[in-house]
Amino acid sequence: MEGESVTLQTNVTELQTRDLITWTFGYPETSIAQINKEEGNVSTYDGVLDGRFRDRLKLDNQTGSLIITDTRTTDSGNYTVIIKGTKSTTYRFNLTVYVSASQKILISAAAAGFLLIVAAVGIYWIYRRHRKTDQEETDQTGNEEITYAEATFFKQKAQKLGAKKEDEVVYADVVTRNGSNP
Repeated sequence: MEGESVTLQTNVTELQTRDLITWTFGYPETSIAQINKEEGNVSTYDGVLDGRFRDRLKLDNQTGSLIITDTRTTDSGNYTVIIKGTKSTTYRFNLTVYVSASQKILISAAAAGFLLIVAAVGIYWIYRRHRKTDQEETDQTGNEEITYAEATFFKQKAQKLGAKKEDEVVYADVVTRNGSNP
């Protein structure tokens, strides 16, 4: 869950003096941490991947396990550890970091609050603009000016109907068929 710490285990109880442990992330694989027991170096590469892991990676000096603190959803992905010593061993991890339900509710509540504020400002703006328009329609004495419009009517010529009078009308029988009887 986002914000918690996670430990990716190497399944090594104790590193040997010639062991070299390299942790990588993603594809293509980017080195994020390394322990070189022979040289006595323990390194985390916080600056890689645009500082995604800055100050959040730790290595267990005894086992070589990788600890990611304050996890984020962007930490989700494939992790690989290569252990080189008397023999070479590779472990792969697929980490998924998700947001908790309470964090989703908090984010949703913040978004809803923001939308309410935007709606309130919009309504206030419309009200002020409408009120300003109403004030412009009143004169110095506070009386409203009323404008009357006169109705104008136009006479049109009547149109002749296009139907002609027929002398003879013939009626025909209509036969219908039911779909079951051909």
